[in-house]
Formats: sequence, structure tokens, C-alpha cells
Amino acid sequence: MSTTTPLSRPAGYPLRLDGRFDTTTSRWLWLVKWLLVLPHAIVLFFLWLAAILVTVVAGIAILFTGRYPRPLFDFVVGVMRWTWRVGFYGLSALGTDSYPPFSLAPDPHYPADLEVAYPERLSRGLVLVKWWLLAIPQYVVVSVFQGGWGLGWTGGPRAAAGIGLISILAVIGAVALLVRGQYPPRIFDLVIGLDRWCFRVLAYALLMTDEYPPFRLDTGESDSGSSLPLRATPSAR
Repeated sequence: MSTTTPLSRPAGYPLRLDGRFDTTTSRWLWLVKWLLVLPHAIVLFFLWLAAILVTVVAGIAILFTGRYPRPLFDFVVGVMRWTWRVGFYGLSALGTDSYPPFSLAPDPHYPADLEVAYPERLSRGLVLVKWWLLAIPQYVVVSVFQGGWGLGWTGGPRAAAGIGLISILAVIGAVALLVRGQYPPRIFDLVIGLDRWCFRVLAYALLMTDEYPPFRLDTGESDSGSSLPLRATPSAR
């Protein structure tokens, strides 16, 4: 029986990112979403400042104890979840017209969701190198997807300036929706897969897991490459 490494593991990454396309999405609203997300952008700016500070504190705790304090972990997961919901609404997918909630908590009614498995133990040594040295190859890939690397106002782990592959594909899908009345499913699945890759790298960079993000594109609305179970969703309202 063959063994696998974090780089070659076929499935089971400790982050789950899902995004279900909303079939009621307007043909034209995406043209003004950049304006509509501004309130979220302001809040997320301060939340990410806090998340970065929390990550520094958590890194020190991991270095001495091998554990990520659970309240700090849950806060960072909440910021990532909020960011993904805004990104799904905005240029990271343009997958829904449902306005994102101003909340860190899970919302089973919202078509985008993110969860990260809490690690009971983390390597003390890796905390010193994984977020910069080991993650460099992933940063190169993500910079192509996002047009840079950083935290941007559009609601995703992206550069504040620059247009990446994800935004280009999302706009192509939105233009097709405007002209033909349908967002091409294959483009949408690819966009979600690229977003999923970026958030896996983000979780690794934020010291939330020791498992190296796979160089693998898991496309589709549901995260088939996650070790976390699919969250139960309520029936349509």
C-alpha cells in the first residue's frame, strides 16, 4: 500500500470551500457590485488588520506550545468566511446577487461557505518557515490567479491592484450571462476551483494547518478535495 505526502495527497485538505451558483442572478447587477461591496470592504480592511495581528500572536503560541489558541483560530476562520462570501458576490465569482451578511458566523442560507478544520497540534518548527519560504511556489501560482498576492478590497486574498485569471474568467462568465442569459457552468466551476486553491494557500500562510496545499485544481461547486463534510443546507426558501 503506497504512502502519500502533503504534496501528493489525492484528497482530504483540512479546508472546505463551496459556492453554489444562484440561478436567480441578475444579468446586469454585476456591473455595479464593485460599488455595492464598499461597506464590506471597509469592514474587511479592519478585520484583516486584526487577523494579521492574531496570526502573529498565534504563531508565538504555536512556537511555544504547538497549539493554535481555539478562540483566535475561530476568529480567523470567520474573517476568511466573510471574505469568501463577499468574493463570491463580487469579482471572485459573481455567483449570486444575495448580499453577503455582515457576520463571521456560518450562514447555511448563503450560497457560499468556508470552513477550516481545527488542528489539535501544529509543528513548532514549521511555524518559522512555512508562511514565507515553503509557500513561495504557491505564492507564484496564486499571483497568476489573483493578479498579485495580498488582501484586496474586492473580498478575496488578492492584490489591491492588478487583474488576475479569476477576475477575468468571472467577468467573461458575467458577460455571457448578460448576453445569453446563462453563466457558462464550466467557467463557473473553474473559477470556484481557482478560488479554492487560493484559500487553501491562505490558510497555510496563516499558520492554520501544517498540510501543504496540493498543486491540484479541484473544480466545481462542492469541494471534493476536502476532509470536511459538506455542510447541511436548508431547502430553498
